[in-house]
Amino acid sequence: MDNLEILKRKCLKGHFERLTSIPNKEVIEFISKYVALCNPASVFVRTDSEEDAEYIRKKAIENGEEHKLKIEGHTVHFDGYFDQARDKKNTKFLIEKGMEFGKGLNVLERTKGLEEIHYLMKDIMKGKELFILFLCLGPVNSEFSLYAVQLTDSAYVAHSEDILYRPAYRVFLEKEDIEFFKYVHSAGELDERKTSKNYDKRRIYIDFVENIVYSVNTQYAGNTIGLKKLSLRLAIRKADREGWLAEHMFIMRVNGKEGRKSYFLGAFPSMCGKTSTCMVKGENIVGDDIAYLRKRDGKVYAVNVERGIFGIIRDVNQKDDPLIWEALTSPGEVIFSNVLITDGTPYWLGDGREIPEEGINFSGKWYKGKKDENGREIPHSHPNARYTIPLKTLKNCDPVYEDPSGVEVSGIIYGGRDSDTWVPLFESFDWTHGVITIGACLESETTAATLGKEGVRTFNLMANLDFLSIPIGKYIQNHLDFSKGLESTPKIFGVNYFLKDENGNYLTDKQDKRVWLKWMELRVNNEVEAIETPIGLIPYYEDLKQLFQNVLSKEYTEKDYVKQFTLRIPQNLSKIERITGIYKGIEDTPEILFEVLNAQKERLIKTREKFGDFVSPFDLIK
Repeated sequence: MDNLEILKRKCLKGHFERLTSIPNKEVIEFISKYVALCNPASVFVRTDSEEDAEYIRKKAIENGEEHKLKIEGHTVHFDGYFDQARDKKNTKFLIEKGMEFGKGLNVLERTKGLEEIHYLMKDIMKGKELFILFLCLGPVNSEFSLYAVQLTDSAYVAHSEDILYRPAYRVFLEKEDIEFFKYVHSAGELDERKTSKNYDKRRIYIDFVENIVYSVNTQYAGNTIGLKKLSLRLAIRKADREGWLAEHMFIMRVNGKEGRKSYFLGAFPSMCGKTSTCMVKGENIVGDDIAYLRKRDGKVYAVNVERGIFGIIRDVNQKDDPLIWEALTSPGEVIFSNVLITDGTPYWLGDGREIPEEGINFSGKWYKGKKDENGREIPHSHPNARYTIPLKTLKNCDPVYEDPSGVEVSGIIYGGRDSDTWVPLFESFDWTHGVITIGACLESETTAATLGKEGVRTFNLMANLDFLSIPIGKYIQNHLDFSKGLESTPKIFGVNYFLKDENGNYLTDKQDKRVWLKWMELRVNNEVEAIETPIGLIPYYEDLKQLFQNVLSKEYTEKDYVKQFTLRIPQNLSKIERITGIYKGIEDTPEILFEVLNAQKERLIKTREKFGDFVSPFDLIK
């Protein structure tokens, strides 16, 4: 029996016709090949209808992958105890001879990788239903659109992707010649809790020859929702070929006077303020995670790849995150994962509520003081617990997130966790200076709470290092070249919410970022001047004083300003030496990177000769 006949027999009534109505033969060949290999009991083909979306939601409950909670529309999903995060070790690129990747990437010879993954997938869906989804990265029918076909035997994964990505079955019906990314996922054999049993055989392989992502024996969304970070790797290679950028960036709207709207992108490593920035009070969110950037008519435009949020829930509370909190405590579509459930109510770390004595969590039945087999106490909610919601649930959601034209980008923000070097806010001299000295120099310090050792600096250029699928040097060069042909480039800013004084006290407040954003909005609209320093441009005191009063009704003293914006020359010089050393060990680093960093070093040395190691911003006013 050939693959097409097998597919026909497996499809639910009328669903084979849903597939054969698609004019692109590659779609049918791809689906029939993996239906024959994985051998599901039945095949469900999702169209763009709400009825099909509801079918998947119900299946997730029926299959035991999700459980209803007290609030209408809310469900909880549990991943296996050892399946709680992205599996970096077993996430590999399948490569052929001559493919460029650079050093340090987890690669596997393609023939060997395909042989292994196909062996693991043989009959892996036996007895289960396969869900086929047609989706779009970015708004549908846009120059940004990247189309996708997802195959999964997990109703939870299908439900999550329905929330996060736009349905595109109709596009596949209408377009014969359509390029698309492909995803094949199976949770594998499930245990009594309906979680992946054979996590020791967990594999996430990315085949760039056929643009296929394979994922087996795992349910955690970071490994199984192929359109998220796994897709980012596919998109980065496609962008490299075609001259655009695929970035790990939020998109937000900062509101100015008289209804003025300016759009900013932002890249922050984990735990560095990314979500708290794009969700800040008074502004609007367009997207929280991934952006595609293209040039049009001499300007830069960007879209949010997703229509939902798969966010870390830890420390989301009513005081600090009122809009997210409202979405998570009101009726509507929400999937919680790996939190504690007691009497149908979810609880998580840092939610500001009293922890119940017992309940159900990622370890099964949980009670205070419960320990794992190694004697370690199990928290009531996993540190990497998540929530999945439609973006439109948030009251500060900007409807422009569905605009196929994208938004014109006024500024790009890079921020890391930095206790002693960067000032809280500064602007680069120009595009090249910003790409190199801010984006390509991005670092983040570890925290004692998460890794056991505080203050270790981790290099993470553009906050995208974990997802790169091209050599680092080429990635930087692509950013430098992106400015070619533009009438004007977006301004590039650096922010640092974690600067400390000599006693280890933070020098800025959580709410201060609202002021930094307003200053950036004024800068991109040419309404305030700035002070030139060796590392870039910083605000004048009087401008910040006015903004603190207007935005926060807060007095901002000269003493605060000097503490925050004093240029710490020894630390900045150390950073240049550290970063230069990293790039000297990276092949194909553009020579201009070393030239720009060296020029910054010379400016810092000259300033130190004139003013000393620590320079007040007032000393730099000309």
